[in-house]
Amino acid sequence: MTHPHHSSPTATTITTVDSLVEAVLAGEHGPLPASLVATSVFWIHHGTRLAGGDTTYLNQYVLVRLGGSFGGCAFEAGEVDPALCRDASGTPLDVLLREAPRPLRIAALDAYLCETRPHRAAGEAGGAEPVTLPAGTPEIRARARDAAIAGLLDIEEGAEVGLIGVVNPLVAAIRERGGVPLPCDFNLRTTQWGDPVTADMHEVLERADAVIATGMTLSNGSFDTILGRCRSRGVPLIVYAQSGSAVARAFLGSGVTALSAEPFPFSQFSAEETVLYRYRAVDGA
Repeated sequence: MTHPHHSSPTATTITTVDSLVEAVLAGEHGPLPASLVATSVFWIHHGTRLAGGDTTYLNQYVLVRLGGSFGGCAFEAGEVDPALCRDASGTPLDVLLREAPRPLRIAALDAYLCETRPHRAAGEAGGAEPVTLPAGTPEIRARARDAAIAGLLDIEEGAEVGLIGVVNPLVAAIRERGGVPLPCDFNLRTTQWGDPVTADMHEVLERADAVIATGMTLSNGSFDTILGRCRSRGVPLIVYAQSGSAVARAFLGSGVTALSAEPFPFSQFSAEETVLYRYRAVDGA
C-alpha cells in the first residue's frame, strides 16, 4: 500500500489506533519499524492497596524497550502470558506491530512514538507541561498524580463527567470541581464512596459533558469508540495514560483535547521524583 507524500508529517489521517499503526509501518512518523529491534520485552504484575482504602488494585503491564525509550501497556489478567517476553525480546519492531497480541502491539507502538518524539523533548520544546511528582510514599505520589490529571479538567458547575476506568481520587477531584462523576469500569461495581459503577460505556458516552478515559482503553480496544463518540458529540476527552502515553498523544486535536502522559517508570514503581507531562490540544485543532 503506497501513501501519498505531503509536506505535513502525517500523510495518513489518524482516526483510529489501526490507522496510526499503518502510518507508523509506512514510515510516516520516523524510521521504518522494520529497521528497529525491540531490545527487551518484559512483564510486570503489580498489586497495591493505598492507606485508608479497601481496594487492592491488581495490574499487569507488558513493556517494550526500544533504544532510549520504553513503551508500556496494561492488560487484563490472563490476557497474555509471561512467556511472551522470551519469544518477543529481540524481535523486529514491525513484526510486533503487525502480529503481536493487542497489549504488546500498543506497548511497541508506544515505545516507537516515545523514541521518535520523547515526552521530555516535547516538554523542552514547549508542547507539554512537565509536572514533577514529589518523592515520598505511594499515597503522596498518587495524590499529586491525580491532582495533575484533574487540573486538565475545565468544567462548569454541575457538568456530568464520564470516567472510563475508575480511579477513586479522580472521582473525588471531579466532585471538588463541581462536577458529577459518571463512573464506568469493567472490574469495579462501586467507588470508594459507594457510588454505583456502570459497565455500560455507551450510556456514559451519550450523557457525559466531558470524558476522562485511562490508557487502559487502548489495551481493551475501546479507545477508538470513545474517541469517535467524543469527536462526533464535540465533548472534551481527557486521557490519563500510563498505558500508551505517546499513542494517546498522537490523537491530540483529533478527538483528544488534553492528556496526562506518564512514561515508564510509572509513579508507583519509584519513590523518587518522576515527571509526567500534560498536553493540551491547540485551540481550533
